Amino acid sequence: MLVTAAMAAREVSVAPATIRKWVQLGRLAPAGRQGRALLYRLEDVFAAERSARRPGG
Repeated sequence: MLVTAAMAAREVSVAPATIRKWVQLGRLAPAGRQGRALLYRLEDVFAAERSARRPGG
């Protein structure tokens, strides 16, 4: 399922800025676009969140 950054942030209980940071760090890549909004795969968002929670992540 593709979601916007705001929806992705809500799903993993982080700020939308955190989603943007994960993209900058290469932990998360957009899977598409809807107009100007980047879309993300929900499973990729969950994987990025798990990676960020790991010690040293």
